[in-house]
Amino acid sequence: MQASARRCLAIVLAAGEGTRMRSARPKVLHEIAGRSMLAHVLAAVGGAGAEDLALVIGPDRPDVAEAARKAAPNAEIFVQTQRLGTAHAVLAARAAIERGYDDILIAFADTPLIEADTFRALRGALDEGATVAVLGFEAASPDGYGRLVTDGQGGLLAIREHKDANDAERAITLCNAGLMAVAGAHALALLDAVQASNAQKEYYLTDIVAGARAGGLATAVRVAPEAEVQGVNDRLQLAACEATAQTRLRDRAMRGGATLIAPQTVWFNADTEIGRDVTIEPNVFFGPRVKIADNVTIRANSHLEGAKVAEGAIIGPYARLRPGAEIGRDAHIGNFVEVKASTIGAGAKANHLAYIGDASVGAKVNIGAGVITCNYDGFAKHRTEIGEGAFVGTNSSLVAPVRIGAGAYIGSGSVVTKNVADEALAVERSQQVEKPGWAARFRAAKSRK
Repeated sequence: MQASARRCLAIVLAAGEGTRMRSARPKVLHEIAGRSMLAHVLAAVGGAGAEDLALVIGPDRPDVAEAARKAAPNAEIFVQTQRLGTAHAVLAARAAIERGYDDILIAFADTPLIEADTFRALRGALDEGATVAVLGFEAASPDGYGRLVTDGQGGLLAIREHKDANDAERAITLCNAGLMAVAGAHALALLDAVQASNAQKEYYLTDIVAGARAGGLATAVRVAPEAEVQGVNDRLQLAACEATAQTRLRDRAMRGGATLIAPQTVWFNADTEIGRDVTIEPNVFFGPRVKIADNVTIRANSHLEGAKVAEGAIIGPYARLRPGAEIGRDAHIGNFVEVKASTIGAGAKANHLAYIGDASVGAKVNIGAGVITCNYDGFAKHRTEIGEGAFVGTNSSLVAPVRIGAGAYIGSGSVVTKNVADEALAVERSQQVEKPGWAARFRAAKSRK
């Protein structure tokens, strides 16, 4: 039976308190590349073909349950009321295990960088006849990790926790990453057989390897890079995982056909979509839900979040696109221009020092420097509509709700509070008054004091 045809349950353990994070927020809800660690893991097991998800949380953690259901609506929540070890945590989901699955994946919500392909590899080992498949890695510094004790021919004999290992076992560099896959037909028997016969008096999930071997069942190891199996216990490790995630995302963007002038200065979100022949200059930040089409240029020091940018557009430098910004084909959004909840038509330009909020800007509109759409009256937001080909002069304020007609001109410095017809000129400013000789008289009067 191929892994893709096998029924799979993923059990994700998220009951740890995370006290070393020094945070009121649950550890697993801290973010990597703009997505919670929990959401990363749920996406990975889902990508590996797990039809059903069981999330094990600690008591009084509705926030974790809510986040899980948001990321994976089919997630079933189980509570581990006492923290008696990892095997005990898995058994909190006994009701799910009892339904019967071919494969059971066991993952940790604080190991956020695991790829779906790695979970698929663990499932593949079960498909090849293993009852337990364990994920390992070659540790640069193995102190503190559980060691994978093998028979020298690829078979896994046992997992020995560092505190329980002898000197020979501590010399092993192949270490336990914590994740595993278990054949559903044997899962409950193996878990129920685990005893708390260790220094910590806890029920170790790792002991099911020895249990399987004692019962004549096959075990296997799959190896992942050490960077992929990083766990998070404190803010330093969170930062290390963020760095690894960003390197991955930068590599993915460049392999997909984007040019990053200074890759190490560009920060992506996990869901950022970048087209081909996109050029991204230094110090650009992508928040959630950004989609960039082909042939876009994003100039230095720009910040994008919740925005869509069409082909050929130029963004920045120092531009800010906020949620709901949709930038049309070949449009220009220049330095210190902020766009929020607005559509910018094809070929439109706002090149300097403007705020465009809750607006519809037509094709080939020119927005001058210092233009503001005054969209908020202190109680509610209102929309501004600017028709195709209109010209809005510098330092103009468009007080919404208002419509500027197609092809209309707005004189510089105007405060527009009424609709402007197509092809009309609207000018709103005080008449200039000149008083000959006033400046000289003023200076003379001041100098006599």
